[in-house]
Amino acid sequence: MLPLKLTISDFGHNEKIAYLPRKLTEEGIGAFGNEQAYDLCYYTPWGNLAMFYADYRHPGLIRLGRFDKGAEALHVEGEFPLRIEAI
Repeated sequence: MLPLKLTISDFGHNEKIAYLPRKLTEEGIGAFGNEQAYDLCYYTPWGNLAMFYADYRHPGLIRLGRFDKGAEALHVEGEFPLRIEAI
């Protein structure tokens, strides 16, 4: 699906979300621990990306990675464009 142009928006008190054009496969997933701020996850029930900027714990998530820079944008309130591409 890359590159993707999405819209990121506020959700709850600790995350931003973006809706994907279609759901991802869930093959080969498993439970994970060590949840922490700046995790990038896929929320399986809705098929959206969840980007956490504070502590969280929620079932139904697949961790895709973590932000190592640029995470300050998650603290900006409101809705804005997001581009995801392979590097």
